[in-house]
Amino acid sequence: MKKILSIAGLDSSGGAGIGADIKTITAHKMYAMSAVSAITAQNTLGVRAIMQASAQILSEQISACFDDMGVDALKTGMLFNAELVNAVIKTLKKYQAKNIVCDPVMLATSGAKLLQDDAIDALWELFSISDIITPNLSEASFLAKCEIKNLSDMKKTAKALHTRILNKSNGKNCAVLIKGGHLDACDVLFDGKNFNEFKSEKIHTKNTHGTGCTLSSAIACALASGLDLPKSISHAKNFVLNAIKNDINIGKGCGAINHCYNIQAPF
Repeated sequence: MKKILSIAGLDSSGGAGIGADIKTITAHKMYAMSAVSAITAQNTLGVRAIMQASAQILSEQISACFDDMGVDALKTGMLFNAELVNAVIKTLKKYQAKNIVCDPVMLATSGAKLLQDDAIDALWELFSISDIITPNLSEASFLAKCEIKNLSDMKKTAKALHTRILNKSNGKNCAVLIKGGHLDACDVLFDGKNFNEFKSEKIHTKNTHGTGCTLSSAIACALASGLDLPKSISHAKNFVLNAIKNDINIGKGCGAINHCYNIQAPF
């Protein structure tokens, strides 16, 4: 059984963060492990409070998984500040981690800030050891310091981000996937040579809490199974689409998606 590690924040509502990742990984019939970077008090209406983990305990959680079970792929999500980002980088380098999917979580769906300003520079170092980063439009726009209005802008931004990461990575290639959920549900991948466009049906619903977390963990699962990057992304997008379609309508605000749409209850 493949082992997948989620390094992210804990969402008390279970819709995003580690809760979403564990459900996604389990739905893929893989073994889910977690390293908690922060505990958040949140629900479908917003984030009420955040308590970060120490850099030491985050590093120890990651090491505990590598030392015993081993890790076939991992994703990073909310890391909150530079100290936590640097702890993750140091630990992943120590274990020569592979199949690293980095979701640069900056804002919650509700708009709450999930990344402190001091973490931005450290994020670029994390990108340089990753295999793919998965920013949404606002995150990509912020990182590249540009406005993204259309597909052409998405491609230019993906290429610019890739170039900057490559300059920091000593030659390691990190692909860039910009999620265009708010621009006709088209995502753009640049792998250093080619562009790939991933188009999907746009579902008009407010229940999209945790879709970014779900996508990145589904990509990690697909990479662990041996699929190449384009096929991994296609699979992950299809998984998210079906999770949205099979709406569970939980909560009063931006509700969660149905990660377990394809799992049969045992009773």
